[in-house]
Amino acid sequence: MVEDEKRLRAVAAVPLTEELCQLIEELEPRVEMVRDHSLVHPMRGPADWSGDPDHRRTPAQQAAFDAMVDSADALFGIPDVDPAALARTVAANPALRWVMTTAAGGGAQVRAAGLQRADLDRIVFTTSAGVHGAPLAEFAVFGVMAGAKRLPRLLQDQRDRIWPDRWEMCQIDEMTVLVVGLGGIGAECARRFHALGARVWGTTRSGEPVDGVDRLVRLDELVEALSQVDAIVVTLPGTEQTHHLIDGGVFAAVKPGTILASVGRGTVIDEAALLSALDDGRIAFAALDVFEVEPLDAASPLWTHPNVLISPHTAALSSKEEERIARRFAEDAARLLDGHRLVSEVDTVEFY
Repeated sequence: MVEDEKRLRAVAAVPLTEELCQLIEELEPRVEMVRDHSLVHPMRGPADWSGDPDHRRTPAQQAAFDAMVDSADALFGIPDVDPAALARTVAANPALRWVMTTAAGGGAQVRAAGLQRADLDRIVFTTSAGVHGAPLAEFAVFGVMAGAKRLPRLLQDQRDRIWPDRWEMCQIDEMTVLVVGLGGIGAECARRFHALGARVWGTTRSGEPVDGVDRLVRLDELVEALSQVDAIVVTLPGTEQTHHLIDGGVFAAVKPGTILASVGRGTVIDEAALLSALDDGRIAFAALDVFEVEPLDAASPLWTHPNVLISPHTAALSSKEEERIARRFAEDAARLLDGHRLVSEVDTVEFY
């Protein structure tokens, strides 16, 4: 192997602090992090990878930015988190070997770039899947607990200053929780619900056991399993295969009073079918961090439904996210240079 092949020219194609650029180089000295902080759109808050949409580059700055990303062996982030910009640099840079998306669901961004099969085969695409597992799992636990403890009723009685007769709440350690999707996020959800004493079931395609999961459920067993669970946690990515997987047929199978938490991608759940299930009580409570279309339309009935808790796709946001993703990038850079498979590679057929 020649010396140049032992090094990796990686370009920060999204805003990444100088501290974290240096951290990557310290963790993997064979990586040269190429960056120009004046050329990326400034972040407005933690992990705002696309940056301020009102920020504009001059024509000279845009040319410099394009030249920088086109010189990369690897990209930290899709340029400006813009699939069209990814398509442009892939066409311009035959030496590009690897692109790490900063989103856990970055496969959808790669699909949106409309790349040719030859480019999808020559470039390794990875995501940050797993980095967000802990905070999303916490939101899922919060959502199921909110439903189990009937948070809407508690808040309404408090607003109305009503002290009712005592009523029974559900207990997590008496519940069966079905985690739909046992990837990085799902595995973290399973671990937490198991620690709280719940019986945990989970859907799987591989059939591989997962810590904390008492029963593995094949997707063709999903409807049958739903009639036996008390809560459903949806963690699946958004793909053609998962689109509206949770639909009217699924909701018809649940037992009345089931709790739903959604932390994967909003397209997995048919929102019209969910609203129907909420209205007739099959779903007693839904805690939603993701939606079919984001931002959620102001006219959506979900906003005002008394048994819905809305989080504006913010459950995963953490001030530590940027560092976690930088550390993942350094880890994967070492794997790439040593000829090993990378973490969370994108399936470029199903794009997840």
